[in-house]
Amino acid sequence: MANTGHPTMRRVLRREIAGTIGLLTDEHDFRAMRRYRTFTFQNHTAYLREVEALLKSLAAQGNHTTVALFDPEEYAEFCTATGLDPDAPSSRTRFTAELATTGPTVPYDGQPLAELLPHLVDEAVRQATWEYAATLLARIGACASCGEDIGRAAFGRASNLLVRILDTAPQGNRHLVCSVTTPAETLVAVLHADDDSEDGTELDEAEVLEFTTILALGLATQSPGGLVMRTTAPGTTDRIYGWRLRGDGVQPLTAGEVFDAYCTDADSGDLISPEPDVDYCTPPDLGEGEPTTGHTH
Repeated sequence: MANTGHPTMRRVLRREIAGTIGLLTDEHDFRAMRRYRTFTFQNHTAYLREVEALLKSLAAQGNHTTVALFDPEEYAEFCTATGLDPDAPSSRTRFTAELATTGPTVPYDGQPLAELLPHLVDEAVRQATWEYAATLLARIGACASCGEDIGRAAFGRASNLLVRILDTAPQGNRHLVCSVTTPAETLVAVLHADDDSEDGTELDEAEVLEFTTILALGLATQSPGGLVMRTTAPGTTDRIYGWRLRGDGVQPLTAGEVFDAYCTDADSGDLISPEPDVDYCTPPDLGEGEPTTGHTH
């Protein structure tokens, strides 16, 4: 009688375990993993089909599963650093467990894998962009005149600017985009700030960190860039306005500049029709909440 119910208890416990699946999202990465003898899949399409079937099976059993982006190059580096045999399933499991805590992941909620994959790739791009911006910001170092850490000061200024921008924005759902052009590439961060049921603002902490870091990089390096806000609320037209990065601060765009930016084809330069029920306007006054960084010398 002592063992009665143990299999049932184990089934219940399995539903309490959260799991992570490392996914090879494209054909190139899939081919890279085929050099390992223990990686037995032959076809990427069939591999994705089996992964989706497994995800559905786990969801049907009540298990919560996240999907992580499995990068073969990072996997090889992980095995070298940890002394693991890369041609062993247990090593892939160890690496996937590491991804669960440090890498980009997306929860599986029953959606088709074709819908999940773009979200996973976007999440990976977001994390890589933030890590790159954070590295550049940290490398700036201290001001030669006053000794203050320029990156840290710029991050504080960017945080202050973000608060002022959100505080002065109209009520509703707000979609804020920051772009900064570096010598290597243009970095873009997106922040969603939606009103909740208690007259507060819902913010994703990871988005806030990424957005603030990229804005801080633009301010610290005085790089070309800009901010664009779009607000949406029931019963009103959408409002779009923005600022360009100028020096270690921002400069409001005129309504005409915002209109031109949205109604000109970026490739051909031809005019395109403006969106209906959209007001291209000047931004609100940000008030006195913009202390200088002190690095004008």
